[in-house]
Amino acid sequence: MARVPAPLFTQSTDTRPPELQAQGVRPRTWFGERWVTSAFDLFEENLRYYPALLPICDDEDPLEVLDRGGVPSLAELVLHNGTVYRWNRPVYGIADGVPHLRVENRVLPAGPTVTDVIANAAFYYGVVRALAEDSRPVWSRLPFEAAAANFDAACRYGIDARLTWPRRGRLGGLGEVDAVTLVRDELLPLAEAGLDAWGIEPADRDLYLGVIEERCRRRVNGATWQTATFHRALDLGLSRDAALAATTRRYRELTRQGDPVHSWPVGLPEPVPTG
Repeated sequence: MARVPAPLFTQSTDTRPPELQAQGVRPRTWFGERWVTSAFDLFEENLRYYPALLPICDDEDPLEVLDRGGVPSLAELVLHNGTVYRWNRPVYGIADGVPHLRVENRVLPAGPTVTDVIANAAFYYGVVRALAEDSRPVWSRLPFEAAAANFDAACRYGIDARLTWPRRGRLGGLGEVDAVTLVRDELLPLAEAGLDAWGIEPADRDLYLGVIEERCRRRVNGATWQTATFHRALDLGLSRDAALAATTRRYRELTRQGDPVHSWPVGLPEPVPTG
């Protein structure tokens, strides 16, 4: 539930002239336009929609490597994939000689402490496991356009966002719910079930999902803390630049202490720097 300036990043990296935008040429930074059934769909889109930015060819012949029983590096595919900036990007890699596909997810490192990062990961992997094994997965009940609108709302409003989500029960359909309620009442139970399916120890599960629950209860995360502390500094008479600097210093201090961000005191310690 970290606030991320994704629309700003999308706009800043969109180099399409107006005529190409009118023609429907896809931007290189985007959320997507449809649910996919496989990561291969995204690699196929890379070839169909995006010309190569870097004309670098590799000497390796992947088919020859496969014929020899080896693992191709697919350097050209990896390079080209690295120039398309999806929110969830599939990545081909090799670890200890074994090829794999992984998802490059940009939510997990939002932190700001190690405890917060692990809590984010526990919540994410638990929810993903539960949703993936649901007999009626959410992507069969939620239009992609609604998912994209949720993404934009979460980027703009953070923990205060209102999101569209499938209703429970026989009537079904879609409803609007605030992010805190959705996480607390719907997603946290899914995350708990998912972590159980992964075989996570109950004590670890409860510890890290408890961090997410406390963020919901207090309506505090890294973004809200920064905003509140910055405005508190302005109220104390600091200039904008001085308030930003003081907030950053305090953020660093509390990060090093290691307590999860929902427990951080808002504001600056005494004496308050002037500027």
